[in-house]
Amino acid sequence: MKQFKLNYLFVALAFATMLASCRKDKTNPTSETPTAQRAGIYVLNQGGFGKSNSTLTYYDYTTKTLTADIFTAANSNGLGDVGNDIGIYGAKAYIVVNNSNVIFVTNRKTAKTIKQITLNQPRNVVFYKANAFVTSYNGTVSVIDTATLTITKTITVGPNPEQMAIASGKLYVANSGGYDPTPATTVSVIDLVSLTETKKVTVIANPTSVVADAFDNIYVLSFGNFVDVQAGMTIIDAKTDLVKSKPTVSLGYNIPLYAQGDFVYYATADKKIAVYNGKTQILAAANFITDGTATDMPFAISGDPQTGRSSWRQPRATRLTAHCMLLTRQVKRSTPSMLA
Repeated sequence: MKQFKLNYLFVALAFATMLASCRKDKTNPTSETPTAQRAGIYVLNQGGFGKSNSTLTYYDYTTKTLTADIFTAANSNGLGDVGNDIGIYGAKAYIVVNNSNVIFVTNRKTAKTIKQITLNQPRNVVFYKANAFVTSYNGTVSVIDTATLTITKTITVGPNPEQMAIASGKLYVANSGGYDPTPATTVSVIDLVSLTETKKVTVIANPTSVVADAFDNIYVLSFGNFVDVQAGMTIIDAKTDLVKSKPTVSLGYNIPLYAQGDFVYYATADKKIAVYNGKTQILAAANFITDGTATDMPFAISGDPQTGRSSWRQPRATRLTAHCMLLTRQVKRSTPSMLA
């Protein structure tokens, strides 16, 4: 079962209801005010499947103003159908629009389109040494040169690949098998020098979310097979590509995952944000949010690695100072991305 098939049913509410900042355990002494390097934040709103109503929202830190759809305002067209991921690399942003079979490469500051790259059902994007890597549901990872904006190589992986993470000079790709009656159970390992798949690591069925911590550990969250295999977490040692452990976790309707500093954050079945210590490999906190505020099926968790800290507060866009963000099911599925 594909994750976005579940997500597109939710109806959008006002953007002001969807943002909440967070407080991290590991902090570096920095100002609460965003620095000049952080102009604002983009949020990609997926929209309804088949509705072609994806939007890109922008919040400006300096002016404290919100542009509900900066992409349409900057261009003569909308994003299209099922905006699934956004990444910023250098002066450009890469917006992955799954059901429209396109990646929009835009000016990072203005959201003006620089180029459209056609790709079959693209899903997610990561970057490494002047290359963008994009998964596609046709079982491939496309390598895009970020200077020429051309596809230079296509790497075959497993069925219906989803998220990716980079560690130890390797790219780890979750092969979900989301279109198949029997989900896939592997993570492909790609050597980032030769740009070839070197092996597959067996994980819990239907892997979707992948992140790397600061200690060369790869965390994979899987949905299971919805019958007799429960959703769960697999941790891979990136130095050996062996499975280290499968910690007992209770995962919810969606399985967002985020790593920053020593810690890994994931949503639980009881609507909390659990914190896992990457260094000690134990659960650090059952809930990241400590003021009693409830979350409702978060779709995404993100943060600002430059600052490493912020405070959690009631969702209110006009007071947004977030460096770690939660987006809940109250809106179209949204992916936050910091603007550097």
